Amino acid sequence: MLTFKASKEIRAYLKSRSKSIGLVPTMGALHSGHLSLVKKACEENDYVVISIYVNPTQFNHKIDLESYPSTPDGDMILLDSFSDQIIFYTPDHKDLYPGKIKSKSYNFGSITTHMEGQFRPGHFNGVATVVEALFKNIKPKNAYFGEKDFQQLQMIKNLNAQKKLNITIVGCPIVREKDGLAMSSRNSLLNQEQRKAAPIIYATLQTLNEKYLKCDVSEMSVFFKKQVEQHCLKVEYFFVASINDLIPVSKLEFKKKYRFFVAVFAGKTRLIDTIELNRK
Repeated sequence: MLTFKASKEIRAYLKSRSKSIGLVPTMGALHSGHLSLVKKACEENDYVVISIYVNPTQFNHKIDLESYPSTPDGDMILLDSFSDQIIFYTPDHKDLYPGKIKSKSYNFGSITTHMEGQFRPGHFNGVATVVEALFKNIKPKNAYFGEKDFQQLQMIKNLNAQKKLNITIVGCPIVREKDGLAMSSRNSLLNQEQRKAAPIIYATLQTLNEKYLKCDVSEMSVFFKKQVEQHCLKVEYFFVASINDLIPVSKLEFKKKYRFFVAVFAGKTRLIDTIELNRK
């Protein structure tokens, strides 16, 4: 497996090969969810660049940045199971931020106004700054992102269109543990009690999807909070939003598509999840 710290080295290596490139941006601490993206990328591209970069400008609190898990040796071991298609990219700050480490300002409209945008001001500007740099530096044909960060995925699609980058953005299904907890690098920060409690998040969303879709959204929110907070968890937000514009709604309209969006704290660890409403 090849490893590079500078994107210009990757471009030089691939220049003479004229092969399709897939990109899987990550912040490391890889798990099976990431590997599902890598697997799909390997199936659809000649080479796959896996970037590992913990982006400081997308964190709202210094302590969250400092506590973000890092497992570089384990990451390399996990990726060894893939073919020689893999290119490992671990950039220094200067490769993605040529000047100061500062995010750009973007306008994504309602896509980034609510949910994470409401509770993590500036977060999406930080994400978009690094994703745009990765796209322009690597110039992939395809880029792969998980649907757990569905709002981020929609933002990246908008970024790609705004900047006319002509990259195919591929959204991949959420990968879950056997008990339903959405896989996340942050799961490793949970203590035993928190890890035991965390699956109630997905279980409650499933219950809402099966039995409570005729309720007002406010009633759903009350039910979700009551169920989840019986355990050592604290709900930060619960929204039902239209898939098209990601604007939260208070009532469901027939034939429209919606998703649940939730954020829950387990101690200091923040967990997010999302599923599409079953309107059948």
